[in-house]
Amino acid sequence: MTVAYPLVFEPILKEKVWGGIRLAGLGKSVRPGAMVGESWEVADLETTSIGGGGGEAARSVIANGSMRGRTLHEAMEAWGAGLLGGARPSAEGGFPLLVKFLDAREHLSVQVHPSEAYARAHAGAHLKTEAWVVMEAEAGGKIYKGLKEGVTRERFERAVRAGSVGDKVSARREEPARGGERVPALLASEPAIPGACHLLPSGTIHALGAGVLVLEVQTPSDTTFRVYDWVREYGRARRELHIDEAMACIEFGSEPPRASVGRADGDLLCATPFFTMRWRMGGGASAAGACRIAACVEGEIEFEGGGEVVRLARGGVCVIPAACGVRIGGDGTWVETVVGG
Repeated sequence: MTVAYPLVFEPILKEKVWGGIRLAGLGKSVRPGAMVGESWEVADLETTSIGGGGGEAARSVIANGSMRGRTLHEAMEAWGAGLLGGARPSAEGGFPLLVKFLDAREHLSVQVHPSEAYARAHAGAHLKTEAWVVMEAEAGGKIYKGLKEGVTRERFERAVRAGSVGDKVSARREEPARGGERVPALLASEPAIPGACHLLPSGTIHALGAGVLVLEVQTPSDTTFRVYDWVREYGRARRELHIDEAMACIEFGSEPPRASVGRADGDLLCATPFFTMRWRMGGGASAAGACRIAACVEGEIEFEGGGEVVRLARGGVCVIPAACGVRIGGDGTWVETVVGG
């Protein structure tokens, strides 16, 4: 059995109707003119949804050390608790988190992920709690999360169903439907500020705004229910909406957690039962004990442990196994995610 060491992976790029080319600035192999919306940095999914991951399996391939060419799943099998520590695998037996970078050239669809009650009642639906750390934002960039004060279930559903009719008409390039409230007007939003972390528990209606690039950490589910897709705004081809499912999942009357901003080393960005995220600056030493994910957001950072040295520039990500103590060098800024909370 090989000794556990920090793992880096080959990025898995996903083209999206709302994607662009800015992930090239994070060192990803994005060709000119491409519409790459996501770079999956840490993934271990046996299957994905057609609309989310494309339908095929998504398992990160190790790019360094003695395990090079093997998958994250194989490392889990080889190292066991030496990789995950006290964290549990996903319900499907995979790595318990999915880590991505997202480049929103256009607004992402307004969507929600299954609530706990919905997931209990529907075997194929899985909870998805996620957090976005803003890395870049153009002027006017927004994070949409939750609903404005006073928006009721009935009011929102009227707007959603009216919007779906308007999108059908618009997709045929005819005069769009008129009258009534529109979904975007009912969404709460706030400016996208680099360094801010937005926690989005399952059941939170949300959308990533155009011009914003984020690091996303989430539980490994791509079950997404879409209610509005900006068809009229961008002239997109109409995609399937999931209105009945979404209305069963949206948590009305509860505000999403407030954003936190990383300013100093050790600042807590968010804490959930699934992961805890902190803002980190510079190096030091870190003892073994918990599985961690490091994502460099500025400058350079270095991790040495298990006989391997991993150097991360901006956009670099590595998994540090629970059994691996590391020496941390460099003066970069990075986000530390502890797997399992």
